[in-house]
Amino acid sequence: MSETGIDIRFAVPADRDVLVTFNRLLAEETEGKSLDLSLLQPGVAAVLSGTIDGSGQANPLDRQQPTPGRYLVACHRDRVVGSLMHTWEWSDWRNGVVWWLQSVYVEPDFRRRGIFRAMYEHLDALARADETVVGLRLYVERDNRIAQQTYATMGMSRTAYVVMEEMFAE
Repeated sequence: MSETGIDIRFAVPADRDVLVTFNRLLAEETEGKSLDLSLLQPGVAAVLSGTIDGSGQANPLDRQQPTPGRYLVACHRDRVVGSLMHTWEWSDWRNGVVWWLQSVYVEPDFRRRGIFRAMYEHLDALARADETVVGLRLYVERDNRIAQQTYATMGMSRTAYVVMEEMFAE
């Protein structure tokens, strides 16, 4: 256990329910969205199982498909109190991999206590130890000033990019 009383580890399948809960709460808190549990539960399971379809079996579309991402969890006395997921994308411009932080959530009673910092520093150390990783990125809600300030204190900076999307199911 660290000096803050927080342990950081990779999530395991037994963490699925708490990760589903955290994602549901995150969507409600940051975007006012109610997530469809019939999509969210297998979506979290897909990351935990290392397969896109969440079955624990090889991806039927592409047997070479890498795992879609990983979750880190922060534990206080064996209780998961925070989580983040990271995924990856290839950067041809940098000839390396960028790790994207997503689904960052810390229980309200544990906020402003260094939980995110511990998760970020853990992930940052893993990324720096991997010679293929060239950086970390995340997107944050435009009006979430507290999160933006937190990320800035970790050394992250705003970019000139605007995220655009077309979601087929919405």
